[in-house]
Amino acid sequence: MHESVPTNTSLWSKGMKAVIVAQFLSAFGDNALLFATLALLKAEFYPDWSQPILQMVFVGAYILFAPFVGQIADSFPKGRVMMVANGLKLLGAASICIGINPFIGYTLVGVGAAAYSPAKYGILGELTTGDKLVKANGLMESSTIAAILLGSMAGGILADWHVLASLGVCALVYAGAVAANLMIPRLAAARPGQSWRFTPMTRSFFSACSLLWRNGETRFSLVGTSLFWGAGVTLRFLLVLWVPVALGITDNATPTYLNAMVAVGIVVGAGLAARLVTLETVARCMPAGILIGVAVTFFSLQHALLPAYAILMLIGMLGGFFVVPLNALLQERGKRSVGAGNAIAVQNLGENTAMLLMLGLYSLAVKVGVPVVGVGVGFGVLFVLAIAALWIWQRRR
Repeated sequence: MHESVPTNTSLWSKGMKAVIVAQFLSAFGDNALLFATLALLKAEFYPDWSQPILQMVFVGAYILFAPFVGQIADSFPKGRVMMVANGLKLLGAASICIGINPFIGYTLVGVGAAAYSPAKYGILGELTTGDKLVKANGLMESSTIAAILLGSMAGGILADWHVLASLGVCALVYAGAVAANLMIPRLAAARPGQSWRFTPMTRSFFSACSLLWRNGETRFSLVGTSLFWGAGVTLRFLLVLWVPVALGITDNATPTYLNAMVAVGIVVGAGLAARLVTLETVARCMPAGILIGVAVTFFSLQHALLPAYAILMLIGMLGGFFVVPLNALLQERGKRSVGAGNAIAVQNLGENTAMLLMLGLYSLAVKVGVPVVGVGVGFGVLFVLAIAALWIWQRRR
């Protein structure tokens, strides 16, 4: 029997604590696994251009399963959906440990992540209400970024010591996330009884896409978050190649330290957004989005470690301030129209399509020999232009 939706909507209710812990462990595993698997590719002499392909198979799972994961999140208790999804991540990490092709194992992790995302964000609207939703998103983002910070560092440091050991740690962390999911209250399904036939499911999903893209506020959120995460994942891979070129450092740990500075900044930026931005003043985040591109351009021209750390922390602060209000806006408006799970699934489709396109461009640029600095400057300039165009378009409408 399902428990009723809890009346305690505190940010620190039992359910919210369990969600935050599970999210921390799951995100920790995701980021440690990425750098551990990149170290494995390096140890097995895969070409440099294959590194972004690893992330492309991951985001490809998001795109392929986008029409279905939103309905899954809304048709079952979201805590149990999160548990099964983390179980798939555990299976993928374990398969890499035992020698299965890393691209296959990482694809399985991507399938788990695709199922996990609509549930983890959608459950926030079931555990909190009203004005607390932005703050709940701030907690979720802070937990995620803390996990990125620690997971990235752990993945790189452990990989420098022993690649197989780092992969084993990732599997254990996913097992901990599965256990944490069991502590989430078994809430009633948001939209039970929907059809599981392929045609109605896909029709329902694309109907949700159409509805959200026709609405000015949700379209604004979808485009903004898609641009942000597409550029963010490209920056992560850019760092892996930028460090040896600009700094002459060839270990696995230094790129993870630089990624960690972005994570620290996002925690700060998310906290500021929770204090300074509401659903009615979301447009306040747009100048921060433009400045992200400016900062990426300046970063690409650096040749010393200390200013690189400082600029990356600034990029993180701007990113946290930019993306948290947009996430909250989509969850609130999406919950009213197509359901929170479907709204996040549509968002995942947009974000991961942007990631796939930007990673494809990045991989192509590396393969044809474009200098790493040129790639960074180009992405920074394009991001400034894209966010500025989005802001102008939204203000005119």
